[in-house]
Amino acid sequence: MVSSYDFDLVFIGGGPGGYVAAIRARQLGLRVALVEKEKVGGVCLNIGCIPSKALIDRASKFNALHELAAYGVKADLSAFDYGGIQAFSRKAAEKLSKGVEFLLKKNEVETIAGTARLTGAHEVSIALNAGGERRISSFAVVVATGSRPREVPGFEFDEKRVLSSTGALMLKKLPRRLAILGAGAIGMEFAFIMNAFGVEVTVVEMLERILPMEDSAAAAVAGKAFERRGVKFLVGTKAFSLDRGSTDGSPLVLSLGTAGSATPDARLEADAVLVSIGRSPNIAGLGLEEIGVALDRSFVEVGDYYETSATGVYAIGDIVKGEPQLAHVASAQGEIVAERIASILGKQTPESGSHASPQPRRVDLGLIPSAVYCEPQVAGFGLREEVLKASGIQFNMASFPFRGVGKAVAIDESEGFVKILTDPGTGAILSAFAVGPEATELIHELLLAKSSELLPQDIFSMIHAHPTLSEAVKEAALAVEGRAIHT
Repeated sequence: MVSSYDFDLVFIGGGPGGYVAAIRARQLGLRVALVEKEKVGGVCLNIGCIPSKALIDRASKFNALHELAAYGVKADLSAFDYGGIQAFSRKAAEKLSKGVEFLLKKNEVETIAGTARLTGAHEVSIALNAGGERRISSFAVVVATGSRPREVPGFEFDEKRVLSSTGALMLKKLPRRLAILGAGAIGMEFAFIMNAFGVEVTVVEMLERILPMEDSAAAAVAGKAFERRGVKFLVGTKAFSLDRGSTDGSPLVLSLGTAGSATPDARLEADAVLVSIGRSPNIAGLGLEEIGVALDRSFVEVGDYYETSATGVYAIGDIVKGEPQLAHVASAQGEIVAERIASILGKQTPESGSHASPQPRRVDLGLIPSAVYCEPQVAGFGLREEVLKASGIQFNMASFPFRGVGKAVAIDESEGFVKILTDPGTGAILSAFAVGPEATELIHELLLAKSSELLPQDIFSMIHAHPTLSEAVKEAALAVEGRAIHT
């Protein structure tokens, strides 16, 4: 089929969903345009995942300086300037953003700098950053506009003392005391960063435990490690209001109370507050409702292949209802859309042939890895124990502690474990979780095993190099069979 439109596929938004899918679409021979009003790479690359991981790395190295004191090594920190750390994180983001620009140009994706609005299922109007307007048509349009930090009434961001994650990344000077609302991945990562650099950190979480979306035992290990470093947690606690004081020098005062109560009964003073309680989808001004795209509380409803209720219009990433707001999820969704459009238009993919797997209609939610990059790291995939129990699903569970792994002991990072849950009838891997050194890397061996329908014995029968942290994965697989060696 030959498309009579200007393009076969137009992406609105150049984040990890849009730019990855645009490149994939070009590999498949489609005519592609990408519209981005700011820098390509999106939130993740520019003001999210990448700069925050740069800060985490420097925080880890800063902590190591103090650890060396036990061996007589003294570091002169009198000239320490956090502004230099922050500048390093910005350089990392800028370098990668330029790299994405290069990749788009190399793959001949037409990149248009401007703000897009759908004026029809196949029509996009673009207010160009350089001035003027451009109208283009496309066989299909993919909305990949991402999300922004969620604001709470009474805690509106000023990005000076009441911070979003974006504001926290842009700090060049650190507050003495920081209150963090929300103990999810973002809150915990910033708690680690700020605590490492000497900030007095208190984390307020409405639910009964930190990292509520992660394995509870893994979260408990992380929590104890944070508490030993001086981070305070107030769980089951609600922030009712914020008094910003009469002057910029006045402390911020949070009124706190038990979650579910009607009135506050405690106060917390801080010099800055980071609000990290989720993200809101960016859909305003896109014209979605006008062309018949169904929404649910500002999230876009999608069907197979991420097509919306408006034929020819697709949505991926943080704006999609019911799927995790993660960069790697957006990329996977975008590739599904690109390959779907290529199939409709009669393009043959390199994977086509008698041995090709059927094209997925949606991302498999059971195969999405989660990753929290604090220390210790927390990672996992699949349903947690409490969810399996509540659903009446039977399972076997075994875990192996890092204290039984030679490499972990040698580098003095023996806190944590690797856990595997399996089907008691077939032995199939249901889910897996890890907390400890390089957990966010190690989890992928187990994820590959599950996605390839391998069994624990397939993992432990493979020789793992010694000494490595990945031996924890092998021993956990052995533990499922009651055969763990080093415990």
